[in-house]
Amino acid sequence: MIASYINWDFDSEIINIFGFPLKYYGLLFGCGLLLSTYILKGIYKKENLKDNAHEALFVYGIIGIFVGARLGHCLFYDFEYYSKNILEIFLPIKINQIGEVKFIGYSGLASHGGTIGLIISLYLYSKKYKIKYLKILDLIAIVAPLGATFIRLANLMNSEMIGNPTTMPWAFIFRKVDNIPRHPAQLYEAIAYLIIFIIVFTVYKTKNIKLGNGFLFGLAITLIFTMRILIEFVKINQVEFEEGMKLNMGQILSIPFIIIGIYFMGKNLIKNETEYKTSQ
Repeated sequence: MIASYINWDFDSEIINIFGFPLKYYGLLFGCGLLLSTYILKGIYKKENLKDNAHEALFVYGIIGIFVGARLGHCLFYDFEYYSKNILEIFLPIKINQIGEVKFIGYSGLASHGGTIGLIISLYLYSKKYKIKYLKILDLIAIVAPLGATFIRLANLMNSEMIGNPTTMPWAFIFRKVDNIPRHPAQLYEAIAYLIIFIIVFTVYKTKNIKLGNGFLFGLAITLIFTMRILIEFVKINQVEFEEGMKLNMGQILSIPFIIIGIYFMGKNLIKNETEYKTSQ
């Protein structure tokens, strides 16, 4: 039976140059950002927004996502360790018990923290470039699921965030972890986020649907974090303290985003309904 499953045994490093590794995670993370930025360039042109505003968006976006994702991991998932090793929060190093320093890259990033960091950085961006905040959130929401797709593919290459054991024929055996067939939970999420990208982009392109500012943002985060909650049920827990919890940390942190998303969608639908009745 084991021979019928997918054996997954990729090295997370593509190449190592003088002790500095180029990893699939960083490569895919960067590719996702660059592709999202390229798509946004066309959207900015369609929305008659300035080129310099688009160029700055990449900088604001990557800083917001990275800082938020890093702090989110350290605070939400491993606070006990990082509260005692504060330097490792900010630097891509590991300091062992005898004081030796090893460059390991930033291996701990949390998507919920990245989302919060991006939302905060986009607020600063909107003030700087005099663009409505909700409009910016809508435009980012179009490509955010695409970026999330690449991040989950990066997790797959790292053999991390793996699923629970299963006998499904498409199960993966993550050789770096063990020899047990498991749900490829990272792939489930990547496929889900790609579908969400197609949905949100299609809604944006559909000209006969009147949408207010904030609707696309609400739609995207509602779909993304709903799928996150559902797929978490077939994932192993990421940290020890989640054992025995009915909902793990990823699911708990997803709930506020869903509530916010439903609020923005509902607000727009109610407004459109009111305007329709007024025009009759």
